[in-house]
Amino acid sequence: MLRGRLGLETARIPHADRHGLLWLSRGALTVRDGTLRFERNGKPDAGSSLEAGEYGIPFQSLSMILLGPGSTVSHDALRLMARHGTALVAVGEDGVRCYTAPPLMPDASEIARKQMQAWADADGSHITIARKMYAMRLGEVLPQQNLPALRGVEGARMKRTYKTLAQRYGIPWKGRRYDRNDPTWADIPNQAINHASVAVTSAAVIAVTAVGAIPQLGFIHEISGEAFPLDVADLFRDTILLPAAFQSARAVMDNPALNVERHTRRTTGELLRTKHVIPRMIDRIKTLFADVVIPDDGRKAPPRE
Repeated sequence: MLRGRLGLETARIPHADRHGLLWLSRGALTVRDGTLRFERNGKPDAGSSLEAGEYGIPFQSLSMILLGPGSTVSHDALRLMARHGTALVAVGEDGVRCYTAPPLMPDASEIARKQMQAWADADGSHITIARKMYAMRLGEVLPQQNLPALRGVEGARMKRTYKTLAQRYGIPWKGRRYDRNDPTWADIPNQAINHASVAVTSAAVIAVTAVGAIPQLGFIHEISGEAFPLDVADLFRDTILLPAAFQSARAVMDNPALNVERHTRRTTGELLRTKHVIPRMIDRIKTLFADVVIPDDGRKAPPRE
């Protein structure tokens, strides 16, 4: 009886992601007989191998359900997931947009407390985390000990990266130029970079939400309410964001009938999915704070009712 109530006997959705993430799209997420179910509509698409049909969801083994386009969710489903601590995030195709995440956070605060401890810089750990991020991106630990110097090194290397990728894809490159107030003013390569950046940042928002980190507390970015997702997105700038952008720019320049935003979003989404970027983001967030020690002030959490 218990197995049936958890949906285990009818669960046929592949669940290989060890982070407890389940991607669903084009269907209805509902509850029947106390079990969370997903009724899939239509034929499989690029982002899902599911055939049309009804699937039981073993929600108690999931940390988060990522609900894609063409989907609906019932009030009963929200209630059941909230009761058992399964988060729900409404996302775009392949995670290129993060539209909303109801406040169903992981039932743990370790990552957030470590992030806060490092961000507060009580022991110089703020710059340590920033240097770790640059090491992940650049493949070496930079000797510089202050943020402006690190940014200067990264900026110089990025100029070379832009030039190299432009040559690889046969794109005339005039430098990184864009106007936040008029994004369409930029040339095609810069527009593609802007759209790919939005997509990868959305994936980073999903990863930050999954681990219960604090979006506003960034270590390299500081002003934005998504400062930490921007930090995480930059970890994949050279390997995912820019290749997707330049590939898309080349395609649009070869075929002006293509919409640069739509094509870039789809190209980036495919890379996010096939390269398993969101799980890798989760792993890197955990690695960043692995060595941060939370002081023991003697306080204990009150017993849960």
